[in-house]
Amino acid sequence: MVLLDDVLRDLEAESEALDRLVSGLSPDRWSRPTPAPGWSVAHQIAHLHWTDGMATLANADPAGFIARLTETLQDPETLVDRAAAAGVAPPDEMLSRWRAGRAALVAALTAVPAGEQRPWFGTAMSPVSAATARIMETWAHGRDIAETFPGDERTREHLRPTERLRHVAHIGFRTIGYAFESHGRPAPAAPFRVELDAPDGSVWTFGPGHAPNRVRGPALDFCLLVTQRRHPADLALQAAGDDAAAWLGLAQAFAGPPGAGREPRAAAR
Repeated sequence: MVLLDDVLRDLEAESEALDRLVSGLSPDRWSRPTPAPGWSVAHQIAHLHWTDGMATLANADPAGFIARLTETLQDPETLVDRAAAAGVAPPDEMLSRWRAGRAALVAALTAVPAGEQRPWFGTAMSPVSAATARIMETWAHGRDIAETFPGDERTREHLRPTERLRHVAHIGFRTIGYAFESHGRPAPAAPFRVELDAPDGSVWTFGPGHAPNRVRGPALDFCLLVTQRRHPADLALQAAGDDAAAWLGLAQAFAGPPGAGREPRAAAR
């Protein structure tokens, strides 16, 4: 059984790692374009602060979240970009807001009565699932920021995989059916088996051993896929089964409309 305290501890560690990375950047570097088209470093942190705030509202005031959601989803295709742009401010101000928002989220998650779920974008989530999703987002956007400065020792350290990737891999597996549905396709009836080479040399497994749909490869590559940080052609993932092969092009661990993904790096070369 996964305990909320354990997931929150890993969320704090992931957030602190990114905090150390961005708090050391000069102000001009906050405006540097990241691999996410149209997003600077500041946009990335603004987005994390906004989603932390929405998650806090969802868990502390579900009715207020539903009302806010109704207001913000007038144009769902541009919602995330608009919210990120609106949150851009001087670095010190953004860091202060983001840190306060992270603390508020932890308080909101720990206050939810045991066994209850709270609304989210198109679904409902337990506090454990919500905290896992925040780890996934923090890692993915931190990856974009670190890849913006590939020559820095601090960013090279940030890019090293940790055991916290298991949370990202877990939510990536749990959202396989959702990825099909978000593209207007029915979720596969046959189960999936995912086997991943973990950073410590062990193998993480998800799904029944007899599943006809199978995905195998490095845990890092799987996490880059489900967060849409790499094109499938650039990853060492192997799929067996028609649904598994199709899923590689649909993978999406985050809520909301399908993302645009990334162009193949091989094609760029």
